Amino acid sequence: MTEPDAIPDFHSPVLEHARKDFPLLDVDMSVADALERIRREGVGERVIYFYAVDADEKLVGVLPTRRLLTAPLETPLREIMVRRVAAIPATATVLDACEFFVLYKFFAFPVVDEQRRVVGVIDVSLFAEEILQAGESEDRQRTSSPVGEDFFEAIGFHLEQIRGASPWRAFRFRFPWLLVTVSVGTLSAMLAGAFEATLAHALIIAFFLTMVLGLNESVSAQSMSVTIQALRSAAVTWRWFATAFRREIVTAVLLGLACGALVSIIVWIWRRDVLGAFVIGGSIALSLVSASLFGLGVPSLLHRYKLDPKIAAGPITLALADFFALVIYFSAAALVLK
Repeated sequence: MTEPDAIPDFHSPVLEHARKDFPLLDVDMSVADALERIRREGVGERVIYFYAVDADEKLVGVLPTRRLLTAPLETPLREIMVRRVAAIPATATVLDACEFFVLYKFFAFPVVDEQRRVVGVIDVSLFAEEILQAGESEDRQRTSSPVGEDFFEAIGFHLEQIRGASPWRAFRFRFPWLLVTVSVGTLSAMLAGAFEATLAHALIIAFFLTMVLGLNESVSAQSMSVTIQALRSAAVTWRWFATAFRREIVTAVLLGLACGALVSIIVWIWRRDVLGAFVIGGSIALSLVSASLFGLGVPSLLHRYKLDPKIAAGPITLALADFFALVIYFSAAALVLK
């Protein structure tokens, strides 16, 4: 298949743009057998990954070229292939394929039919020149085999522009995540109702409720923004998360102690209420730690499961931070300010 000469129609079937010049490898082959088939059948214009199929020609794995070239010749393909394969349905559009590239950051995807048989391969050459608008020949050469995050960021930016052209599509993409905020907000209202007697007995708790929630949302938003930025260049592994967790917990404790102490001083100077100052300041210190951890954990978990943290993390993180802040705040008030 030749390179596209114009910007593809993002609503056209992806199968119209898929390559057909690729070899499929039997999963029961050895590396030597696979290399022999590749030499015999050729690799087409551009092959980045090889795909393994079973006896029914159904997709069962993907073989990165490096693994295939460096493994011992007698190694069975099933031992070196990656079994979890992200595949684009044959019924998908070019816009759907674009979302796959942004989400998974792979350079190519197999296109499969309903029986999961490979019917084509789509790679980034479909988008590279058109989306990045490479005018110079050296730029076009770089974009023909993109290797950096900037390329996928460019696709993502263009994808957001396309989505933005349709208010209904943007609504469908964003509204489900806002339901998390509505749900948790309802639970928070019910929680406040359960502590109605505490609020009536200690009005000072009500005075500082807005500050408590505002601090929690600010801190969780800060942590979330830092985490999303870090996820652009990091894979979510337990080692990465442990390092980020240790760093975030120390920062969170420092923020909590500083803000809690400052608000405690304000409460004591204004109302001369030692217990109230202790409850409000201590609750802020504890809740800011939980808010920071939500800011780290939620986008990391969404990224790990291939969901878009830029859209989904905000509603979920802020809702959880608010709810747990209220639990800590009201519980402390009920225990101390009797």
